[in-house]
Amino acid sequence: ISSFFHLLRFHLFRLGMSSVAALGASIICNKIPGLAPRQRTICQSRPDAIIVIGDGVQIGINECQFQFRHGRWNCSALGEKTVFGRELRVGSKEAAFAYAIIAAGVAHAVTAACTQGVLIGCGCDKEKQGFHQQEQGWKWGGCSADLHYGLGFSKIFVDAREIKQNARTLMNLHNNDVGRKVLEKGMHLECKCHGVSGSCTTKTCWTMLPKFRHLGFALKDKYEHAVHVEPVRASRNKRPAFLKVKKPHTYRKPTDSDLVYIDRSPNYCEADPQTGSAGTRGRLCNATTQQPNSCELMCCGRGHDTHQYSRVWQCNCKFLWCCHVRCNTCSERTEVHTCK
Repeated sequence: ISSFFHLLRFHLFRLGMSSVAALGASIICNKIPGLAPRQRTICQSRPDAIIVIGDGVQIGINECQFQFRHGRWNCSALGEKTVFGRELRVGSKEAAFAYAIIAAGVAHAVTAACTQGVLIGCGCDKEKQGFHQQEQGWKWGGCSADLHYGLGFSKIFVDAREIKQNARTLMNLHNNDVGRKVLEKGMHLECKCHGVSGSCTTKTCWTMLPKFRHLGFALKDKYEHAVHVEPVRASRNKRPAFLKVKKPHTYRKPTDSDLVYIDRSPNYCEADPQTGSAGTRGRLCNATTQQPNSCELMCCGRGHDTHQYSRVWQCNCKFLWCCHVRCNTCSERTEVHTCK
């Protein structure tokens, strides 16, 4: 799907956004797989935003793959099929993380695009311009990231795909919000001093987006402490009303900052499109460690193959006057282990 967005971006910038209307935004949006009806409507009214949304989804998928690079489930299946990647049909902890990181990625990308002047109808945060913080002795200046716009756009667009009225929808919506809350909490203040010789007699400050890697680590920590929940159904119909912590004789709801899941995670040893598992056959593993990427754990007891490679390169090069370079030849033998 990322290649589709690269191609779409090329055509939009080559033709110019003014030509999008002539092409027909509906034609462009109808070619994007995996959009819900409400999302397709948004795309037709804001074709400039769909490119940024695609970038945000890809940011989220890339970060997911980084955070889980040493695990049996490594997010490899997410970069397929639709704009949001392959749907994870099992409501596992891994699905919880995937939804949260992608919702955060879309909000982050939209906010950044507004700050850079890429998107129509948004820019710097106007609510902060011209105001002073007398107690702290500084005033708002520069271009503060309009996070409110980014969060709102993410909520409208990303949440629009949750059209079913079931427990999985409640789970996805909850985790989407957690991803956006982590982004909001990660915003930080950047300041610049003004005055003679850096005396800082006056100071202007603005809000900046956090590095997305920081969000990835924060959400990975929430993944490790994700809460197992179950739906509570309304008495008059079978539709779930809310999610509660899965413990007997309790109706305690999870907190707004908890990632939640409704299904136990599979072992991810074998390929299974239903669970989003690519399996671990052929995966690299470490034969000398007991970490999650060890051959014993990664290969699920199937054993591993060992491959030996030789690498030769020019080393210890010296420049001789004039004008010759003399190098030694270095070599190295390495072993690589892959799961059977």
